[in-house]
Amino acid sequence: MSLSILFATTALAVQTVSVGLLLALRHRHGTNVETGRPAFRPPVTVLRPLCGLENNLERCLTTTFELDWPDYEVILCIADPDDPAAAVARRIMTEHPSIPAQLLVGEDRLSVNPKMNNVIKGWRSARHDWIVMVDSNVLMPPDLITRMLDRWDDETGLVCAPPIGTEPANLGAYVESAWLNSFQARFQLLADEAGFGFAQGKAMLFNRNLMADMGGFERLGEQVAEDAAATRLVRGAGLNVHLVPQPFAQPLGKRSLAAVWKRQLRWARLRRVSFPLCFLPEILVGAALPAITVAALAATGHIHPAAPMAYLGLWYAAEMLLARAYGWPSGWRMLPAMVMRDLALPALFISAWFGNGFVWRGNAMTVADGEPRPARLRRAVARTRDKARALVAARSH
Repeated sequence: MSLSILFATTALAVQTVSVGLLLALRHRHGTNVETGRPAFRPPVTVLRPLCGLENNLERCLTTTFELDWPDYEVILCIADPDDPAAAVARRIMTEHPSIPAQLLVGEDRLSVNPKMNNVIKGWRSARHDWIVMVDSNVLMPPDLITRMLDRWDDETGLVCAPPIGTEPANLGAYVESAWLNSFQARFQLLADEAGFGFAQGKAMLFNRNLMADMGGFERLGEQVAEDAAATRLVRGAGLNVHLVPQPFAQPLGKRSLAAVWKRQLRWARLRRVSFPLCFLPEILVGAALPAITVAALAATGHIHPAAPMAYLGLWYAAEMLLARAYGWPSGWRMLPAMVMRDLALPALFISAWFGNGFVWRGNAMTVADGEPRPARLRRAVARTRDKARALVAARSH
């Protein structure tokens, strides 16, 4: 019994303390505004891969041409010339003639990752050394480049942002929002604050010279997930991955529960292979197992019968408070979505261990594809770190 109480108490403490820490982090970033810092506004290439008519595609692409930045170019990449997203991209480019932009069509088969095969031509065509790669279903706020560059210091090799699910329009989208926001984003932001930041492929800021020292952008194709490959590459060079403190919105629209499950299962299987030691504790997260423990204690008379409801009330009140503080979806529909997510978490963890396959954008793949292999080009860690420091030093001149 004592172990059961300890487990349930510890789980609730992790839930509430993690929420409290993230609320404090938000307050700190919101009030600690630096003054007198030299402006660092280098020319930037914005790279966006396209594939199909996703929810809010036109709206998301339009934000690419409305950035508050003095000098940037836009490169849109599409693999299939018959993809209907190409017509949308051309129309938006025509409507914004003042922004240098081009649409590149075709793919180079360098990886098992179709996104890398699509976007590599854009990387090679980029005119600038600072390159932001953002998925086509992300809304780019006007200050996106500023927020990402502000996170770059002399120990940085990559800056990224987890996706935040906004504007859910049905139950599936609310469940996905509950998964992405106050659950996954919470722990990603806390990991970054603790010095263990890891990449997420939705929005990533690179420096071309640093990437060249680490073996080139092509090395992100050495694994099936480019964000996992980027994390390994940057950490292997003795540098850090940093996250922006207020991530960018991904408007969800409608999502089927089956699609949400498949996407989460794909990510879970990739985490299991890419970072197994970090994946193992995931069986303990979420309210399902602690709530079952508390319910069993109440049923056997060891604690008050009302304890399970009080326990769950505290658990989800903390998470709803977090969502509201960050401006994430937090209405009453989020509560059943959070419960459904937590009920699915143990099944997701178990399913991640039984099977390696998944389908991504019509491509049948396996987590064993693109396993890390010895680098084709190696550079001394010290040289890469020196270049990272020189980049930041240049900002003060």
